[in-house]
Formats: sequence, C-alpha cells, structure tokens
Amino acid sequence: MSSNHDRVIIAGSGLAGLSAALRLAPVPVLLITSGRLGRSGSTCWAQGGIACAMDDGDNPEGHAADTVAAGAGLSDDRVAKRVAHEAQRCIGWLWDSGVRFDLADDGRPALTREGAHQHSRILHAGGDQTGAELMRTLEAQVRTTPGITVMEDTQVVDLLVDDSGARGVVAQRGTSIFPVSARAVVLATGGAAALYASTTNPPGNWGSGLRLALRAGALLRDLEFVQFHPTALDLPGNANTGRPLPLASEAIRGEGGVLVDEAGTPVMAGVPGGDLAPRDVVARTLSRQREQGRRIFLDTRDSLGRQFLQRFPGVAGLCQAAGIDPVNQPIPVRPAAHYHMGGVQTDDHGATNVPGLWAIGEVASTGLHGANRLASNSLLEALAYAGWAAEDIRSRTGLARGTPLPPTPEHSAQLVTRSAMTGSSVLRLRHLMDTHVGVIRDRHGLEQVQAQFRALRETAEANGALAAMSEVAALIAQAALTRQESRGAHQRQEFNAPSPAWDRHQVIGKGTATAQANDSLRNESPVA
Repeated sequence: MSSNHDRVIIAGSGLAGLSAALRLAPVPVLLITSGRLGRSGSTCWAQGGIACAMDDGDNPEGHAADTVAAGAGLSDDRVAKRVAHEAQRCIGWLWDSGVRFDLADDGRPALTREGAHQHSRILHAGGDQTGAELMRTLEAQVRTTPGITVMEDTQVVDLLVDDSGARGVVAQRGTSIFPVSARAVVLATGGAAALYASTTNPPGNWGSGLRLALRAGALLRDLEFVQFHPTALDLPGNANTGRPLPLASEAIRGEGGVLVDEAGTPVMAGVPGGDLAPRDVVARTLSRQREQGRRIFLDTRDSLGRQFLQRFPGVAGLCQAAGIDPVNQPIPVRPAAHYHMGGVQTDDHGATNVPGLWAIGEVASTGLHGANRLASNSLLEALAYAGWAAEDIRSRTGLARGTPLPPTPEHSAQLVTRSAMTGSSVLRLRHLMDTHVGVIRDRHGLEQVQAQFRALRETAEANGALAAMSEVAALIAQAALTRQESRGAHQRQEFNAPSPAWDRHQVIGKGTATAQANDSLRNESPVA
C-alpha cells in the first residue's frame, strides 16, 4: 500500500472530508474513515443549517459583522468577510450536487434565524436533518466518483513526516498497522468535544487530529475555547455513562421557543439578546441556574404547539424516545460540550506550517470563530475551506512524491475504539473535563485536573486510548489555565471580563507555547 505516491490522503469523512475529496477530483484521493462512510463524525448529527446571507436586506458584510461580534475579539475580520462572501458559492455547489434545501411558499430558500444573527439567514434541509441530508447526498457522489478510494473502519494513528514535510500516514485497521504514502495529507478529523462526558458529539471526536498534527510539528491555536451548546436534552443517564446527549436545535429558539425554569419563569429575561443571545452567554446563564439547583426547560407549547412535530421531526423523535412529549411538555435541557473553536492553525487555504499537511473543518483554527462560534457557521466553514484546500493542493507541483517513505514513528499506534470511550478510566477523564474544564473554570480546578491528567498518563501504558486522550485533555486544560481572563466560551471564575492584555491568540508548538496578536493571520509568524 505504499505505492501511488501521487494521491492525497484525507483523514475523516464528515462534510469537510467528503467535500474536499469531491473538489480534488480528478486528483486521486484515499479517504480514510474510522467508521462507515456517511455514518462517522458529527456532520450526520447536525440539526442546524448553513449560514448564508440571501434575504432582502441582508448581505455578506452583515453576516461577517455578526461572526466577529460573536467571536469576542478573536475572530479575524478579514477571514469572516472572506467566508461570508463564499457562502452563496458553497450553497450553489451543494445544490448542483443534489442537496435540496427547504423552500418557502414563494419557492425561495426558507431562511430561519438563530442566536446572535441579526437576520434570518440559516438554510436547512429536511427540517432539522440538514447534516444527514448533506451526508446522504455527498456520500453517494463520493462512492461513484472515479479516483476516490474509500478505506472504512480504519484509523489514522500517526503521520509520516520527514524534512520535506508530510509524506503519508500510519493507519490501523483491526490489529493491522501499516504505512500509506501520499503527496499530501488533509486532516478532517473533527473536534474534541467527546473528551467531555456531557457532550453532543460522537465518540470519535476526542481531538485525535490535534494530537496527530502536534506530533508532526504543526501549530495548535486557542485550545481553551470549547463551545457548550445550551440545549442538549437533559438525560442524566447519558451523561453519567458518557453516551452523547441528543441536541435540541438552536433553531427551535429561533422560532419562538423559550428557556424557562421549573416554575415557568423565563431564565433569559433581562439578558441582552434573550433566548437568542450568543451561545456562550446562554450556556453560562443556564450553567449558573443549574449550580443553584434549578432545572431548565425549553418550552415550545405556545410558539409551535403541534407544528413542532413537522418542523423538527428529528428532535421530536429524540424527545419521544426519551419519554418526553414536546407538544404538551417543556423539554428538559442542559449545556453540553459541542464544538471546539481551537484547532490546528492554518492559512487562507487550510495549509499548516508543515509542508504537505492541510487541516479543514472543526479540527482547524482558521481565524473565523474566535472565542465563540456563531451558530451555523461550522458547516459553512467546512465547505469553504474544503474548496480552498483542494485548489491549493492541485496548484502545488513541488510536493514530495516517488521517494522512499520515512520510517514509521515509534509508539504511534493509539487506537481509540468506541468501547474505550466508556471504559472506567477514560470515563473518569471525561468527567474530570466536565467538572474542571467546563462552562465555568477556575485556577484551583485547572491546576488540580492537570495533576490528575498526569497521574492518568503515568498509569496508561497498557491503555492507548487513555494515554492519547489525556494528552489532548491536558493541552486544553493548560491553555485554559494560562488565559487569565474571561472571553467568549472561556469563562474563568476569577475574572469577570476580557482583558486587553489577552486580546491575542495562544499558539502551541512541539514543546513550546506563545501568543500572537490578533491583527491578521497574514502577519503572524509561525512559532517553532
């Protein structure tokens, strides 16, 4: 399997990975996915839609402004404008690919509003089934596109790197570990929210791409910024056992759903933006209510009534499976780890500082999201950077090929299986993340959890999953400890507000950490 040096390896099969594979055609692509194609990753779980300024009175400049405002001082204005202006092209590509978005009565796309958006600009497909609809359509295209080879049930456990850059990957399928060569490697491995026991993410999203990239010499940025979705279904049995919590889409609040306590009192009353405030604001408010012993509910009885069943069939099914009647009962909800704004630092094309290595989708830190992601910008970012990365790779004629592979790194295999995610030691790590690196953090808790992560690593020699996950968890906790302020999704109990001294990014390299001013990615220098 070390032949075909001209191909591109894509690790991951969510929206970013599938889009990049299709955009690269006819360049040969090997798409490696840890599960079954179309059923792995978080895209197929996405209830939200894709943000795109299409309505009368709206424009990409307004979309970019909302993105930057939500990003709490760390979103790159230039990147936000570039992505917002690319949105209509991305929607057009999906439409041409066969995706059929929900339409209004006038035949135009039906646009909804979500938190921190000043306009209705969210497109959906199949109501609250946007992610599943995207994956069904693109999976079919990938399976029939010449030049794309799919390797299922396989994990990338390391990258092959030499002085010329990334040259391939080390893959593991069952008990077999083998090198695979390539002219370029694209990480599309998803985020890290499954490091938490209370999460909306599938088990594979524990930050594997961050570990792969760092071991290869790539830079990681802003790891402390983890977004907690305010309205996961409050199912204690799932959180206690580490099973993902189903999500109640933010679009429900966009259509009039109200967050209330047990007495029916609106909990967001008096908070700027109310129920449609930025996610970090809502999650923080709900977390503090829960700390006081209150339960939180999403009440749609007056705003939607029986229309809930048609408008949000996926959420309705999840509620009914949990014994909740969303037409006649308020839905119990709670914050849960949902999205990682931090990631592998990339340029305008998704390229990292390691030649031959790109990162796209949630694993990447492009400068778009800053300290808090604007709702429904994640699928848009994945689409935009998949296209730009594909263009960049096709344009590169000097990428290494045809020479012997570098040796496989020692101790590279760290296979994390689905069952490992609910093992007692890993589950303990995930609960530690909930407790100490959650919605609201403090110095004592972060210092304490670092010591516990070190102890876990010292006892993890026979547990590759625990060793790998504790490395990534420790990086996030250390970044949270170092950032001595509260900004966006990073909230420190000791600090009430952002600090001008921290109006900058944190960048971690192999054995180093530093900060970068937030003037523009174009002016940032890589840190060795």
